[in-house]
Amino acid sequence: MDKMRMESLDMTAQNIKKIGALFPNCVTETTDEDGKLRKAINFDILRQMLSGAVVERDEAYEFTWVGKNAAMVEASKPIRKTLRPCLEKSKNWDVTENLYLEGDNLEVLKLLQESYLGQIKLIYIDPPYNTGNDFVYRDDFSMDSSTYEEQMGMFDEAENRLFKNTDTNGRFHSDWCSMMYSRLLVARNLLSTDGAIFISIDDHEVDNLKKICDEVFGANCYVADISWQRTYSPRNDSKGVVCEVEHILVYSKNAGWIPNSLPRTAEMDSKYKNPDNDVKAWTSSDAFAPDGDTHQGMVYAIQHPFTGAMIYPSDNAHWRYQQKDMLEMMQGWCPYELKDLDDAEKRAAVCGLSVDDIKKDVCGIVLVHSIEESAAMAKKVYERGQWPRFYFTKGGLGGIRRKTYIDSVGGKLPTNFWPYSEVGHTDEAKKELKALFDNSAPFDTPKPVRLMDRILTIASDNDSLVLDFFSGSATMAQAVMEKNRADGGCRKFILVQLPEESSSPNYKTLCDIGEERIRRAGEKIQRADPLGTQELDVGFRVFKLDTTNMMDVYYSADAYSQDFLTAMESNIKADRTELDLLFGCLLEWGLPLSEKFAMFQIDGVNVYAYGMTAEEYHDYKDHMVTYQDGVQVIDCQPEKLNAPLVACFAENVPDAVIKRIAKMQPLRAVFRDSCFADSPSKINVFEIFKMLAPDTRVKVI
Repeated sequence: MDKMRMESLDMTAQNIKKIGALFPNCVTETTDEDGKLRKAINFDILRQMLSGAVVERDEAYEFTWVGKNAAMVEASKPIRKTLRPCLEKSKNWDVTENLYLEGDNLEVLKLLQESYLGQIKLIYIDPPYNTGNDFVYRDDFSMDSSTYEEQMGMFDEAENRLFKNTDTNGRFHSDWCSMMYSRLLVARNLLSTDGAIFISIDDHEVDNLKKICDEVFGANCYVADISWQRTYSPRNDSKGVVCEVEHILVYSKNAGWIPNSLPRTAEMDSKYKNPDNDVKAWTSSDAFAPDGDTHQGMVYAIQHPFTGAMIYPSDNAHWRYQQKDMLEMMQGWCPYELKDLDDAEKRAAVCGLSVDDIKKDVCGIVLVHSIEESAAMAKKVYERGQWPRFYFTKGGLGGIRRKTYIDSVGGKLPTNFWPYSEVGHTDEAKKELKALFDNSAPFDTPKPVRLMDRILTIASDNDSLVLDFFSGSATMAQAVMEKNRADGGCRKFILVQLPEESSSPNYKTLCDIGEERIRRAGEKIQRADPLGTQELDVGFRVFKLDTTNMMDVYYSADAYSQDFLTAMESNIKADRTELDLLFGCLLEWGLPLSEKFAMFQIDGVNVYAYGMTAEEYHDYKDHMVTYQDGVQVIDCQPEKLNAPLVACFAENVPDAVIKRIAKMQPLRAVFRDSCFADSPSKINVFEIFKMLAPDTRVKVI
């Protein structure tokens, strides 16, 4: 029976496996610090495999800094930590699909790697700007002391996770770059194939951040450097050039990302009129499209129905539609036909080609009747109204134009300048916070909700998963809830914040501020529309980053004496609950933390069924009798459940309970190692599942 790792995914091992699949000759073996053999990459061979010439020099065009390689290693290194559910700080725990995760964001991102790999449509972050007064994360890159002193300086002996990065620090930019580099490397894995990341930053580090993002996401995935007009009233005491904008760097997971359009404005719609009493409003557009030389079959003459003149596209242009469609539209004025005009020389001039290179046998669209008869018929159409798609200006005597109907155009395309009139400013953001917190803003640098709404509009769908791992005052959570209310969506958010000390006297940590903001914002939304928000998800599950659920002996038994092992009653820490163990297993097995779950009582033993859908609950809803520590308790014992995971963490579980669990035929089953008295008992469990649920994967912790 397999044992669960109870640590985050080893990204280095995964990357070596991927490289080995492409270049087997680049995989070699080396020894780790314990003398054990492990796979590694021969980078000299790999470098040569990726080069078309002999590689002899180390010179390369790259952006580097002291500590970059260590940051890269740190991003891939597994950790032995877990996320523990915190029901007392959560809201609507049993029904919400939103998450608030307290802890170091690098470590949290590592724990989310399997559960949310490629699942995040939108990432927004507002990291420290490195102005000389900001706190940044101090990551322990596990260097030996001499190397660390040489490259980075002495590590804080108090092992503080944050330190004030002043501009007198000799590693001022390097420390900040290392912090961002490792986190972006891990975050990229979470983005979906059509996902994008938006990063707020000011002038201090925007150049370095762009270089880092070019490397992490690829320069071809760069989307935009958006200028957000953060202030409506520049300070008069500013010196030099007043800074009115901040940057929002945008990168996509894959090249070619297309943002959603913005809603159309009244000003845009005002350009659409209806002078001919058509069934829809329209605006005048060009009748031609560019690149006539590559569309020679769409370059020809159309005879004017009022004047008889032959109209050709402008230089190197062609008609907007295929000739059969153009003929049909022109017949809305009067009868037309196709006719060879022997005009190869004229068509060649339009295309910028020689006569020898122009396409042969391209007919013109000409009048069937005389110009007098045709003009009379065309005039009646003009006076009647509802002109054909291609019409003539100046009462019919001018040039040809095309009607573009309002319902055929999309919304407004986003630009790289976002004025405060459209997306808010810093003063508006503080007023929003004060409105929620009894006229006192407990956070100094919030972002406006309208700014987050703009990002959600162009980069998320109605059911997208949104991640913010520098969540601060939790503006993104409020924006997601308000966006869902506005368009009926069901977007879900994952917020990550280190519980760093707050400057507010009313709240101990930034997490306390963020969680309280979500509660108050949700209540405000529901008060404004109590009937329309009944199904709106305004809750969140809180999880706290903590050390692993397992005792150290679980990982390194050779470090302990036999006496110690004999005294050890369990390999699980004494302060951990069954819910702690359940969610620790979810992270390793790649299951989301937001699914519904229930607890069944089987012969007095607690059995957890995780990931049951609402439809699966339906058959048993009459048996839901109570809640136990926030968990739905069901008194029935379903024969077949097909849940993604069934878990049992009781001691000495009877065979009868094991058989009942096997009959549920879950996709996965996990037990506590101490559930079984000895090895034969474990073998017996394996045989039970082999007989009753052969497709179930069984593991122990």
